[in-house]
Amino acid sequence: MAATKKMLGIYGPGSTHWVGDGFPVRNLFPSNGIEKEIDPFLMLDYAGPMDFKPSNRPHGVGEHPHRGFETVTIAYQGAVEHRDSSGNSGTIYPGDVQWMTAASGVVHEEMHEREFAQKGGPFEMIQLWVNLPKAHKMSKPRYQALQKEQIPAVELGAGGYARIIAGELNGVQGPAKTFTPVNLFDVRLKAGSEAELNLPAGHNAGIVLLRGDVVVNGSQALQGEAKLALLSADGERVSLAAKQDSILLVLSGEPINEPVASYGPFVMNTEEELVQAVEDYRAGKMGHLN
Repeated sequence: MAATKKMLGIYGPGSTHWVGDGFPVRNLFPSNGIEKEIDPFLMLDYAGPMDFKPSNRPHGVGEHPHRGFETVTIAYQGAVEHRDSSGNSGTIYPGDVQWMTAASGVVHEEMHEREFAQKGGPFEMIQLWVNLPKAHKMSKPRYQALQKEQIPAVELGAGGYARIIAGELNGVQGPAKTFTPVNLFDVRLKAGSEAELNLPAGHNAGIVLLRGDVVVNGSQALQGEAKLALLSADGERVSLAAKQDSILLVLSGEPINEPVASYGPFVMNTEEELVQAVEDYRAGKMGHLN
């Protein structure tokens, strides 16, 4: 019988702030100081839920650079338009996922989609940063637009399901291509339902509760909004029992175990590489938006 992944702690938002004027976020890491325990993941911002009033000018965050990692944006409510200096552009709607590999460097902007901005309404998204190993930090940027219809779902008993964005669950493979082994599951549980997930031994793992009330491994209550249950790398089994309708994001990944040096939108291995990233951006080597 598979061993259970142990609960290492439950965390609320370590900070709250606005990203640009379109994303009111609650940060679950790195603001809680769990970088080593959640490697290869670097950051998780939960934006919203918030009702935006109609506006003639789309809100969001303008041109800014990234290097050395990937950004993963998961849309629950609202819509965001993206364009970057590699020539990629697109709109993500509820159920869609955008997986952008910045790698050697891109400049991009993220704005509320125009029709959504004009009508207003509820907005809710998660942005997750996934680290890249040293061998791939300076590789060519890549863009994956994963539409809702491309993301397969696995039933989790009666009243529950998991959408497999990346990795594998119960023999079902997610569409996202990753540089290191990563699992990312969008999980929905109805009140009274129970589910069991198998996550690889050796993977650092966490369960993000957007909202709801779930008992983890038969004893630990995860309830409310914007909470993170940090799980051990040891073990494979995780059980969930929903006391209320609940929305969760389950993530696990093989740790990279390399030095991390970060400065704002750049994540490298050394301070010297960060200085180079800033110089390259200022010199226009990551491109600009027209």
